[in-house]
Amino acid sequence: MVLVSAKVLVDKAYQNHFAVGAFNVGNSEFVKNILAVAEDLKSPVIMQIHPYEYDLMGSDIVKYVREAAMTANVPVAIHLDHGRDINDVMRALRDQMNSVMIDTSGLPFAENLATTKQVVDLAHRIGVAVEAELGSIGNRNATADNNMGRVYTDPKSAKEFVDQTGVDDLAVAIGTVHGPYPSGDNDIKIDRLDALNEVLHMPLVLHGGSNNPNNKIKEAIAHGIAKVNISTDIKMPYYHAIKDTVLAKPDQYEPWIMTPAADEVQKQVLRDKMLLFGSDDKAKLYFNDPETLKPLYPYDSDIVDEIIYDQQTDETLVAR
Repeated sequence: MVLVSAKVLVDKAYQNHFAVGAFNVGNSEFVKNILAVAEDLKSPVIMQIHPYEYDLMGSDIVKYVREAAMTANVPVAIHLDHGRDINDVMRALRDQMNSVMIDTSGLPFAENLATTKQVVDLAHRIGVAVEAELGSIGNRNATADNNMGRVYTDPKSAKEFVDQTGVDDLAVAIGTVHGPYPSGDNDIKIDRLDALNEVLHMPLVLHGGSNNPNNKIKEAIAHGIAKVNISTDIKMPYYHAIKDTVLAKPDQYEPWIMTPAADEVQKQVLRDKMLLFGSDDKAKLYFNDPETLKPLYPYDSDIVDEIIYDQQTDETLVAR
């Protein structure tokens, strides 16, 4: 199967009322596990790489994911998760990811809008989808006293943001938290999601998808969420299983002894998530769609650089 544009994956999910899982790639084992479950369930899938993961593993991880995806029999997209600035985005484009996120949601609205528009203008010239974030997803270091760091997405601001940037997908802050919930609490606001849908009419993205009750995730998908990001829920069981194996077999050290139990635990979580999102048996929706099979990479890194430098006067923004 060829790599598929993340926009095609998410748009079709939105039209057919399911969500595509976007799973963070923590190492090469994660790649194999994600693809194995997606193929078994005939599910489209997005494999995403956070800048911290990118920094750790380098560009070779993108090449590995891309080559693995090209041999899969289900639709796959490769996505940059939470690009911190335009340099992160440029690195992803040079490495031929076919979807990027620029997350400058911590900046004032006008700066977030301007940076996002800059990324959209660049990425769309080479057919790469762009996701952005508006509002503030909570985080595990926040507390209940400050609402876990949440700043909910305002519908009016979201409409202005989408109209002016041309972004393909929008990650909205509706009450989820990145990482484990500090208090074990959950606060997904379906009414806020409905208000956003009324003005946006586009696929919305749920970040902080881990540690949420299944019924709330299902409800969010029924109300317009078409991409769900999962990281913590596939990492914690994996590494706990590794730890348990190390403690049970302290004299062992070979990877083929230490990782199989962790792989199986992770695969079960992946299976549960894809079934929850309703993406199982949905790969067939993409096979006969000419947009699905459209070539994604009519460019090389030199052309990317030419486009970048043609548009940017400040070369510090695109430093290698």
